[in-house]
Amino acid sequence: MKLIPSLVAALGVALLVPFSALAAQPFPDPAVDASLSAGKGSETAVLAGGCFWGVEAVFDHLKGVKSVVAGFSGGGKSTAHYETVSTGRTGHAESVRITYDPSRITYGQLLKIFFSVAHDPTELNRQGPDEGTQYRSAIFYVSPEQKKVAEAYIQQLDQAHVFRHPIVTQVVPFQAFYAAEEYHQHFVERNPTYPYVVYNDLPKLGHLKKQYPDLYRR
Repeated sequence: MKLIPSLVAALGVALLVPFSALAAQPFPDPAVDASLSAGKGSETAVLAGGCFWGVEAVFDHLKGVKSVVAGFSGGGKSTAHYETVSTGRTGHAESVRITYDPSRITYGQLLKIFFSVAHDPTELNRQGPDEGTQYRSAIFYVSPEQKKVAEAYIQQLDQAHVFRHPIVTQVVPFQAFYAAEEYHQHFVERNPTYPYVVYNDLPKLGHLKKQYPDLYRR
């Protein structure tokens, strides 16, 4: 997620293209999904889709989401530090932990935003200008139901050829989540003019607002 200004400028046009604009078909709702809960509550989703700044920002602006924390998942506690994770040798992926109200938004709807807005699920071990296993696409499921919904949705999108390339998102069991350093939390909100944010993350928020106005929250 570190770019020198000249490189940002060179890549700017490509990075401004929304990921779903690369899709060959309109983005469908998940055919397999949990129903909205009858009462308010809290459930958790843990997702990895490249630099956690932009992924966190997208879900921060989603109705039904209570909180989002940027952090690391997939590796051990002792290596859950940004500089160490950045080596790409810890097993961690930059991730977000999403706490949401299942009476207002379903897990499948979260995944629809994850695939269509938050990142490009067809890029292997990279996301835009960021390369390494720490930027991989992954769904860390916390229940058998989440696994079922995630695997079914990936199969649905691939079979419908929604993207021009196969989805490479991993669906793996959740083990642990470790919050990142404080300066990473809500980075986009606090640094809206930072070059990386301008070219990589703000376009995602614009796409979310334009394509999903009923789900967008200021």
